[in-house]
Amino acid sequence: MGTEAIMEEDLQRNTNHLLHRLGLTANYRGYFYVSYGIMLCAKEQERLLLVTKRLYPEVAKRYGTNWKAVERSIRTASGVIWRGNRLLLEEIAGRRLDGIPRAAQLLAILAAEVRGKDPQPERPAE
Repeated sequence: MGTEAIMEEDLQRNTNHLLHRLGLTANYRGYFYVSYGIMLCAKEQERLLLVTKRLYPEVAKRYGTNWKAVERSIRTASGVIWRGNRLLLEEIAGRRLDGIPRAAQLLAILAAEVRGKDPQPERPAE
């Protein structure tokens, strides 16, 4: 097994562990969409800039559905996480969240966590 495959396996393991800590389990369709979306965004953060054109269609293709179903399932997963483990999600985000994160926000927060980086870009000092 090559280094890249090992890194991919570690990323998948970390992603699944994070989702389970947040209370999202495989009995939700969104679990798989969120998991794969996190993996894609962790590898290429720019996907978060055009989620409806680049990210959701790629997830949809893998799972044989359409991008709208992917986005809706990720929204549902976000609600499950919000209701079940809001404090941990806010801790991971590094800030208080005003409401249930939108699908792209959730993916950004979680992808940053599995990458081990701050989900919020640093702002220059004023």
